Amino acid sequence: MQAAVFHRAHEPVTIESVDIDQPAGREVLVRTAASGVCHSDLHYVDGSVSYTGSTPIVLGHEGAGVVEAVGDEVTTVRPGDHVIACLSGFCGTCQQCLTGHPNLCINRIIKRDQSAPPRLSQNGNPVMPFADIGSYAEQMLCHENSLVQIDSDIPLDHAALMGCGALTGLGAALRTSGLEAGQSVAVFGCGGVGLSIIQGARIGGARQIIAVDMYNSKLGMAEAVGATHVVNTSEQEAVAAIRELTRGEGVDHAFEAVGLPTLVRQAVESLAIRGTATIVGVLPTGSMIEFPWEALRPECRVQTSRMGSNRFRVDIPRYLELYRQGRLKLDEMVTRRRTLQDINDAFRAMKAGEVARSVLLFE
Repeated sequence: MQAAVFHRAHEPVTIESVDIDQPAGREVLVRTAASGVCHSDLHYVDGSVSYTGSTPIVLGHEGAGVVEAVGDEVTTVRPGDHVIACLSGFCGTCQQCLTGHPNLCINRIIKRDQSAPPRLSQNGNPVMPFADIGSYAEQMLCHENSLVQIDSDIPLDHAALMGCGALTGLGAALRTSGLEAGQSVAVFGCGGVGLSIIQGARIGGARQIIAVDMYNSKLGMAEAVGATHVVNTSEQEAVAAIRELTRGEGVDHAFEAVGLPTLVRQAVESLAIRGTATIVGVLPTGSMIEFPWEALRPECRVQTSRMGSNRFRVDIPRYLELYRQGRLKLDEMVTRRRTLQDINDAFRAMKAGEVARSVLLFE
């Protein structure tokens, strides 16, 4: 198959021929239909997050497709099923899984045993699938606990967003944050994750949703999916603007959706009394977060969100039902559709702020 292969940071990924094994045990072979292009992959390409594993790797983790074959122990899907891959693969037996937090699973049963042949290879040498998915490829070979079956009437180019960005943003608002109906929200960064947070806040009944970004095009998309107010940081200072919009009180919930220490500080500084700042973005390796003591309003909280605190086997079908009802907007979040050969330009466009989400389509 053809796949986008990462060799080292600060170099373009290359489209190469990669061999993929047949599924064994609880593994599933999926013909990739679409894959979202996510900042998490760009972080490794531009070196902002250090990759300490072995290379080469096939990047991509926000994929959707159709099951082609299954191992002899698979019970959850069968050939012909439409599925979404999610990097929150789980074991179902560890303490985190058993207490309702499978997104924090501490066992990596979704990996193939090291004594077995590699799932992906070139000339007999192992190639690693990123997040045990590797969706920038014509096929994916995954453990069944990294997949969820979906209804076949959902367009796979829209469904792919649920594998990471949409799931993370919706869950950050609806599951991690503790948002209550009638509260106020500020979202720092209006890419795919930020737009999903905005939608989660709207669905969750927030009375005021303030979108913060430096690009008018993204702020326009934010308004289209539910933002009640926008702040362009190239024209206004974010915290001061939020204070003005909230009559000096600040917001009940602030979300950082980019992965920049400066925005984390602004999120904290924009809080109301007893407000909560939720860090959703992935910060560069070694980042330090600093803010003055007086920025912490009485009884406020700062917390992180891991993949939207998801239980993806349950959450994704529920969120897709909201999409079917017209209450969740996925079509509007797909800014550009591309092919695998366009992957490096998709990274460039994302870094330049030109898109909310690019989606790679596979024939």
